[in-house]
Amino acid sequence: MKVTLLCALGMSTSMLVERMKKAAKARSVSIQIEAHSVNDLEGQLETSDLILLGPQIRYKQRELSAKAKAVGVPLAVIDMKAYGSMDGDKVLNQALELLR
Repeated sequence: MKVTLLCALGMSTSMLVERMKKAAKARSVSIQIEAHSVNDLEGQLETSDLILLGPQIRYKQRELSAKAKAVGVPLAVIDMKAYGSMDGDKVLNQALELLR
């Protein structure tokens, strides 16, 4: 199972990815989590089971959702409060809920 976090350059989500990995390890959840630039969307749609957008690019949600839906990959915006506090556990919960 692969979850990809997208933001403007892939930088601001990198810290959150590490916190999500730590939370997953603590729960013994087997999941691959990566951060990429929104410009990498097409490539990530080929390998991801879920795409999460950083709140700073939520304005692109409609456009990106159409592309993701066309290939059957769920796409959502990361909870702003969880993102702002870099709460890897909450964002992991969000991802797991969306993957059910």
